[in-house]
Amino acid sequence: MDAKSSDPAFWNLPKEAQKTLTEANGIRQKLKYFKELEIKISDLLVLEELTREENSEAAWAELEKEYTAAGSLLDEVEVNMLLSQPFDHCNAILSLNAGAGGTEACDWTSMLLRMFQRWAERHGNEVSILDILPGEEAGVKSATLLIKGLNAYGYLKGEIGVHRLVRISPFNSQGKRQTSFASAEVIPELDDEIEIEVAEKDIRVDVFRAGGHGGQGVNTTDSAVRITHIASGLVVTCQNERSQIKNRATAMKILKARLYQLEMDKKKAQMEKNYNEKGEIGWGHQIRSYVLQPYQMVKDLRTGEQTSDTQGVLDGKLDPFIYAFLRGKKRSDADTDDDLG
Repeated sequence: MDAKSSDPAFWNLPKEAQKTLTEANGIRQKLKYFKELEIKISDLLVLEELTREENSEAAWAELEKEYTAAGSLLDEVEVNMLLSQPFDHCNAILSLNAGAGGTEACDWTSMLLRMFQRWAERHGNEVSILDILPGEEAGVKSATLLIKGLNAYGYLKGEIGVHRLVRISPFNSQGKRQTSFASAEVIPELDDEIEIEVAEKDIRVDVFRAGGHGGQGVNTTDSAVRITHIASGLVVTCQNERSQIKNRATAMKILKARLYQLEMDKKKAQMEKNYNEKGEIGWGHQIRSYVLQPYQMVKDLRTGEQTSDTQGVLDGKLDPFIYAFLRGKKRSDADTDDDLG
């Protein structure tokens, strides 16, 4: 691929050239992981020998530290090998929607929004808000993000479903514990070579004045676009650009991705039944619980992965949950009941 990209005629077909470069970068990243792991293991073997010779507490502590680092790198290599599905390499379009819980649910949705933004930043991904609808009193009713980065969709596809929060509500003067829900939907940003035909007669396009995070320059014109796909009922809104044309193009791209995902979901109905990923945004449909009161615990109800570091998770430390899902880790029989209140 490097030899091909050095050909003077390489950029005569820009789309093909970009596809080649993207594929090459993906392979280069995988090779980098293996090379790093090979060096890490080699160094670890040498360090172990030296540690046994020195046999001091400090030396054994250093060996344990390096051993843990090698294990983390091995985890990363393993997960990258699992990301082999057709669209795992794609950018991710993440949509969040507040569910049962009113203002509390809107606040919870804004917390999830920040959590996924922080996860993306930790992985060096680029994040842009395509659409956002503020809550009536606080928080966010709904938001759509575009997360750009290698394997962004592959990593985040396991976040599809309902996320439940249990805490002492800051909006309740009596200080009572409250449960709130928000849903996450993740679809891949499809490559241009994926052909999805959407006829003009099958959609309704509305334009309106942008609001929220668009800024004053955006809000002064009817630049926001809402596209409704009549047959499926899918609705896509985009307002992040000043140009109505650009917002329409982005909205159409998201609509096509969602239509494609809809077809994929039909073919994978059995998998969705097993994981119970979709459903009403409320009781009995959650994939993960975040308990802040009366104790600290985040637990994935599909895999059994859990941690008491709730603040770390809400600050974007999602990798243990993502890795467990991708590996297909399952709960033990002792964990089958939801013990998170």
